[in-house]
Amino acid sequence: MAHIVVLGAGLGGTIMAYEMKSMMKAGDRLTLISDTPTFHFVPSNPWVAVGWREREAIEVDLTKVCQKKGIEFIPVAAKKVHPEQNSIELIDGNTVDYDYLVISTGPELAFDEVDGLGPHGGHTQSICHVAHAVTANEAWEKFVANPGPIVVGAVQGASCFGPAYEFALILDTDLKKRKIRDKVPMTFVTPEPYIGHLGLDGVGDTKSLLESELRDRSIKWITNARTTKVEADKVLVEEVDENGDVKKTHEVPTQFTMMLPAFRGVPAVSGIEGLVNPRGFILIDEHQRNPKYQNIFGIGVCVAIPPTGPTPLPVGVPKTGFMIESMVTATAHNIRALIDGKTPDTKASWNAVCLADFGDGGVAFVAQPQIPPRNVNWAKKGKWVHYAKVAFEKYFLNKVREGKHETFYEKLSLDLLGIEKLKN
Repeated sequence: MAHIVVLGAGLGGTIMAYEMKSMMKAGDRLTLISDTPTFHFVPSNPWVAVGWREREAIEVDLTKVCQKKGIEFIPVAAKKVHPEQNSIELIDGNTVDYDYLVISTGPELAFDEVDGLGPHGGHTQSICHVAHAVTANEAWEKFVANPGPIVVGAVQGASCFGPAYEFALILDTDLKKRKIRDKVPMTFVTPEPYIGHLGLDGVGDTKSLLESELRDRSIKWITNARTTKVEADKVLVEEVDENGDVKKTHEVPTQFTMMLPAFRGVPAVSGIEGLVNPRGFILIDEHQRNPKYQNIFGIGVCVAIPPTGPTPLPVGVPKTGFMIESMVTATAHNIRALIDGKTPDTKASWNAVCLADFGDGGVAFVAQPQIPPRNVNWAKKGKWVHYAKVAFEKYFLNKVREGKHETFYEKLSLDLLGIEKLKN
């Protein structure tokens, strides 16, 4: 008999709760804690920002689903994790005790690390949260009524570059639909050492694929870019050389700006020695288990992963859906093993499959493993990727609504590679 608590109900935490529930035995308890009563499908946020989706279409009320599955659901944010006491303090003053804890909070968005960054008091939009995407859509509708230059990209320390490329190209597609693309100069600004690096040192030929897309769509770019300040009408950028020394400065004009921030751990876990690294990310071993507090596991964006290699500016590693899915499965099996008095021995595969949508096409890639060197290093583009992303959105939202936990990304990767083999 054990009480398992999952902290965070995003892409990883929600499926973690579903999969853990399927492995529980009589007498075990499962609690899911979230700072919101709803799940929202983060990959659809760019579509919300341009008005292609309504917020309600990509949200799921977890209260009813959890009740149906027998999962205790607490829609109250955590104030602090107390690993020495095996408890979580909530912001409403209540405390939740646990035998095993899975931390899947996602990150805190570090908008404060760049002057003028962020939708709250800054000059940039965000697609990191559905509420941000709704705000971005309001700003977008004002912009298209009086169009001008656009800047899209990510700041130094960011680790999730795919959505930045997606959003830039979705904006291009939307502007063409509105027949005002000719009135909008666009610039992509990124700390990556080259276009298509993605925090992964590229996957397949993502460098050529994404450079070609940006060039074909008349989107200029600045790589090795340190964003120093964002103002209402311009983005201030230092372009550095391979040693990190400034070789050129830019004042990029803008009337609509979306820059992905760096991430850090959430306040509920920050500063806990042995649990997190200096950025507040959860320290884990090969079994997703914290080395110091061995009844605590970490999954998803909140875990600490070292960069793929040195770069002139800080560039983090993304935690993609396939990687998170494999973390979930490994964690569920390892917690079950511990409850049964066995040694945890399941490891996550940490592979990557991504469908990057451009509104009228896209790029798909498969990296096995995600961090090089790889056994599979594949990327292709085409109009089919857009339709595949739409289908995936419908599938995943239905999966959350129905409380299902079946894996998907491994099947998708096999399907993609199988299609490629048939072509050849």
